[in-house]
Amino acid sequence: MSARAVVLGGTGFIGSAVLHALARDGLAVRAVATRPTPPPPGATAFEDVVLDLTAPGALAGVVADADVVVYALAHRSGSGSWRAADGDTAAERVNTGLVLDLVDVLSARGGPPPVVLYAGTKSQLGNTDRVRIDGSETDRPRTPYGRQKLAAELALTAADADGVLRAVSLRLPTTYGHVPGSGAVDRGVVSAMARRALAGEPITMWHDGTVRRDLLHVADAAEAFRLALRHVDRLAGRHWVIGTGRSAPLGEVFREVAGLVAELTGREPVPVRSVPPPGEVDPGDLESVEFDASAFTAVTGWRPRVPADEGLRDTVARLVADGVAHR
Repeated sequence: MSARAVVLGGTGFIGSAVLHALARDGLAVRAVATRPTPPPPGATAFEDVVLDLTAPGALAGVVADADVVVYALAHRSGSGSWRAADGDTAAERVNTGLVLDLVDVLSARGGPPPVVLYAGTKSQLGNTDRVRIDGSETDRPRTPYGRQKLAAELALTAADADGVLRAVSLRLPTTYGHVPGSGAVDRGVVSAMARRALAGEPITMWHDGTVRRDLLHVADAAEAFRLALRHVDRLAGRHWVIGTGRSAPLGEVFREVAGLVAELTGREPVPVRSVPPPGEVDPGDLESVEFDASAFTAVTGWRPRVPADEGLRDTVARLVADGVAHR
């Protein structure tokens, strides 16, 4: 019988991509989400569990027989943002509390320690004077979301040290793209700006366009998780930085997006404008960053495969094909 992987957040952007990658690798997969998850192509065994994991006792029932648990849950506010505010108990419950529950459940289960693959972010790092990060930096998260994610990651690494589980955290940069057949929605900045352009609205940014981002296609992110599982013995017990190692000015990225939308719709490109930020801004929004994944690559052989121009074109083309409203 093949190993069973349980993906918590199976309909999410990252979770759905990892679900598909593990299914292609021959694992039996169980998707857990608050709405139905389409079966991944080629899955040898697939189970769809529609469940509110924040309900008391819900988590234990879906991970009891798991060999692998992928934690790809993310709390979104009523506005659809992943940013959590101080005092947002719902966000803290998903971003930290459920991970603590997971550790407790797996501690009581007994048997061989399962693998837990955790989807982390740069926000856990927080304040740094480096543009290029490699995972060796000291974590100083500045936002509630970053602090919640870091607390969860630290709980997993502590449980790894205690032999309860084997934890691998992959910290991801700005991720974009689409997962064919999943129904998952990319709510990241690239697709958000493409939707603005499709609606005939200007693309706006809270800086002069020189702020740089490392853009990782979701297919490459999913491949990193797949390879992490294959090399868990050498990766467990710490976090790893995943990224392309190259960054691009967001002004250039947004102008390319505007041009692609124009090309694919036959309209004039919408303008790309600098605007004042709406109130208080996370300082990280105005900082350039790129991710050096050389340590992870040395262990796993992983490298990003999707070229940026190809990924952007495919992302915009998919939004057009899916009938995103535009006028």
